[in-house]
Amino acid sequence: MPLQHFLAHLLNLLLAVPVTRLLNWVGHPPIDPAAPIDGVFTMELLAVLLLLSFFVIVRLSLQVEKPRVAQQLAEMLEEFVTNQSEPIIGDKYRVFLPFITTILLFVVVNNLLGLLPDVDTATASPEVPLGLALLTFAYYHWQGLKENKAGYFKQFLGPVWWIAPLMLPIEIISHIARVLSLTLRLFANMFASDLLTLIFFSLFPFALPVVFLGLHLGVSLIQAYVFMLLATIYVGLATAHEH
Repeated sequence: MPLQHFLAHLLNLLLAVPVTRLLNWVGHPPIDPAAPIDGVFTMELLAVLLLLSFFVIVRLSLQVEKPRVAQQLAEMLEEFVTNQSEPIIGDKYRVFLPFITTILLFVVVNNLLGLLPDVDTATASPEVPLGLALLTFAYYHWQGLKENKAGYFKQFLGPVWWIAPLMLPIEIISHIARVLSLTLRLFANMFASDLLTLIFFSLFPFALPVVFLGLHLGVSLIQAYVFMLLATIYVGLATAHEH
């Protein structure tokens, strides 16, 4: 049995009853009450567990004089995210590092899990990028309100009062478009990568598909970086002070 199906089957054996009750309670009953947990959610959960394990290993192995591999990887990651976020957000970038780093890692791990045999890439399912996009949307608005208080709404009204009726709907549409952009960019690229790899594996089961696995790896890393970069830009715009 493929890994994805095995883990989903195991989760359903353990949690089908409470999950079904929860879904019924929120008004979204599962199609199959005996198997409410699908493969996509299973791979997302696996990504979360892998990341939590990595963070715990880093925390338990912290050393000043002889940093171990996990600590070195964490420091490289922190330096990379810092170098990307500081020029965009400014001096207060460290406040937003946990969210930006988590978004990057969650997307890249879910993307890379698609390299495993018979595993569907979770981010190739539209609901996963949409959920991440909505989370990013809520986060940068929340941070904008925290940073600028009521002044945050001035960003939606334009530089002078008399064009506010025109600028407000434009700004609202623009922010909604950000959600669509984040969703479609990640979903479309990962879906196309999965589909291309599947086609060539079915046509040429040896040698050549390795090239497309390499392509999937490249697309996975690039799309995770682009998602993180756009989230950073949105946070930077939301928390900027008007002068």
